Amino acid sequence: MPKKILLVEDEDLIVKVLSIRLENAGYKVESAFDGNEGLEKARKNPPDLAIIDIGLPKIDGNTLCELIKSNENTKKTRIIMLTGRRLVGDMETSFKSGADIYVNKPYEWDRLLEKVQKLIGK
Repeated sequence: MPKKILLVEDEDLIVKVLSIRLENAGYKVESAFDGNEGLEKARKNPPDLAIIDIGLPKIDGNTLCELIKSNENTKKTRIIMLTGRRLVGDMETSFKSGADIYVNKPYEWDRLLEKVQKLIGK
C-alpha cells in the first residue's frame, strides 16, 4: 500500500508538477488548494505526510500545521513546509507550529524527494 501525501498548495503548476513526481516515486497524492480544504482532507483521510505552503488562502500554512498536529487522528502526520519565505522568523514559526522540515522554493527535486523518503520511507 503506497504512503499517502497531502499536498496543500495554491499554485496550480506546483501542484501538478509535484503530484506527478511524487506519484512516479510511488506515493499516493491528494491535493488541496487552500488551508480549509487541506484541513478537511487531512481529517477525513489522514495522510502519512503533508507538504504545505505557508502562504495559503483561508487558513495559512502554519495554522494548518498546528491544527493537524493538535488533532488526535492526524498528530502523527509528518509535515514539510514548502515555501518561498526565507526569513529565519518564518522558519522558527513553522517549527513551533509542528513542521518536521522546512524547504525553500524554488526547491531541488532530488533533495525534496530525499526528505520525503527520510520522513515516511519509499
